[in-house]
Amino acid sequence: MKKPDISVGLRRTLTSLLVACSFAVLAVTGVLAFVQPFSIQIVGLHALIGFFFIALIGLHVVNNIRPLKKYLYSRSAWIVLMITAGLTYYLLQQSGPVKTLLGLSANLGPALERFELGKEDEMVFHYTPASHYKMRLTVKMGDSYRADDPPHIAIWLENQGGFHIKTLQAPDSPVVGSLPYWSFKRDGWQKAKKQAEEDAGLDIISEATPNGSFDPADYILPADPENPMPYKLLVEINQPNQQKASLVYSVEIDNSDPRSFQLLDLVGFPKREDQPDGREAWALYYVDETFNSAVDLIDCALLTIERSND
Repeated sequence: MKKPDISVGLRRTLTSLLVACSFAVLAVTGVLAFVQPFSIQIVGLHALIGFFFIALIGLHVVNNIRPLKKYLYSRSAWIVLMITAGLTYYLLQQSGPVKTLLGLSANLGPALERFELGKEDEMVFHYTPASHYKMRLTVKMGDSYRADDPPHIAIWLENQGGFHIKTLQAPDSPVVGSLPYWSFKRDGWQKAKKQAEEDAGLDIISEATPNGSFDPADYILPADPENPMPYKLLVEINQPNQQKASLVYSVEIDNSDPRSFQLLDLVGFPKREDQPDGREAWALYYVDETFNSAVDLIDCALLTIERSND
């Protein structure tokens, strides 16, 4: 009688346990990727574990090739395969019910916001909140730009009341005080959102009033397209290791008067002006000739919006 191969049994046991653990990680990261905003850490972990899971499945097939061959002659296996293929095709088509389900996700995906380097002296930012509304910000850098020591940059949206509603691009490694205007606006939004959540008044955040809504959808993709609310796109830029203040560029977007191309204007440099009650406040001041090279960080910034009736 042939003795059982202990190494084979151990290999099968380890493979099965690794498959089970990998599947658990895939399930958890899949749920997290659905319920929270896009995170490269979560999505990256999900993808990489997915490749590891595929390798384990291959090893599992090798370890159990004989019993698995029997499924090739099983009618049930082919029915399950056809159902899976049909379901996959249906989900890929993203019909109405599928889009409704996906709309419940907080993960709008990396394609929604994408920052990339174009030419040596160009930065391009893509923001696609919907297939029929695509924004592209092209920033042509000026003579003071150095690719080996790039400036810190933040891009965000504000409503008519001057309140931050969404950060589109945050600096990778911001230095404290490098982008004070964006930091102040973002921190104010985070405090307002936290307070609203504590008060269980989440409707306050999405209340569609000209100066009260913090939901970017109320401006970019309003429920009533005939009565859109104007909003602003702002850029703050600062060259690290310099004593000069950061500079802020801005453009107003009005979907009731749609324009495909708009240039951003230099609107000033931020300066702290605390209120009498001690609250922190920042204002923008006129940029004069003393800023010299700092003004040359950006040559021009062009916002392009592609709109369609889909």
